[in-house]
Amino acid sequence: MKIRFLITLLLLGLAGCSTFEKRAEEKATAFASLGSEAQEKLRQGMVEIGYTSDMVYIALGAPDSKSERTTADGSDMTWIYSAYYSEYRGTSNVGYRRIVDYNPVTKSYVVYYEPVQVDHYEERVEDRIRVTFRDGEVSVIEKTK
Repeated sequence: MKIRFLITLLLLGLAGCSTFEKRAEEKATAFASLGSEAQEKLRQGMVEIGYTSDMVYIALGAPDSKSERTTADGSDMTWIYSAYYSEYRGTSNVGYRRIVDYNPVTKSYVVYYEPVQVDHYEERVEDRIRVTFRDGEVSVIEKTK
């Protein structure tokens, strides 16, 4: 479990963090064209109905996944932002460890066994926020509570 965490941390470090400042710089033209109130909302990671995909990207970063839906009314693109965590599922006995102790007084060895227990975790992924675009603007925002 620790190795997986360290590898993930290393990959994130190599990929570079997507901070607000980097995203605003990347989309500098779109960010500069906004009023100060909208810029502040983006800084706080807030999105609203009517925002463009550039504005949502600046506020929240790249989505974890995207889905497209086509209906008689038109096409929608949904950006999905997920939360990743490990959920504790309990402890189980996986065997026994043999312990050998030497007693210098009796000049003999004592062998005993102690249980070995392992904690179990389940990797979980949940949608944190879903942002749906219609005609290039946010039309629906769904957040988990």
